[in-house]
Amino acid sequence: MQFLGLDHFAGHVGETFTVALDHDGNAPFTLVEARPLAMQQAVPGQVRAPFSLLFRHEAAIVFPQKIYQMKHGALGEFGIFLVPIARDRDGFIYQAVFN
Repeated sequence: MQFLGLDHFAGHVGETFTVALDHDGNAPFTLVEARPLAMQQAVPGQVRAPFSLLFRHEAAIVFPQKIYQMKHGALGEFGIFLVPIARDRDGFIYQAVFN
């Protein structure tokens, strides 16, 4: 299992990640933001600082929140829990929170 942190994603904002869909092939998601999350207090044994990722998918339909298999040329393949949080003129925005 790959342990990913903010530093893995920060240099890839604007790049395309491929998400495997159940029976419909693959879908391109663009990383639009990678930022740290403010911590209220330190958590004993915490192995990484919490962070958030925002992805955009330019489709007219929204995908449900769930774990998706994602692939990126530099980062490899990994599972990521995506939640749809907004819609704009360019598609839907999905968030992944790591804590």
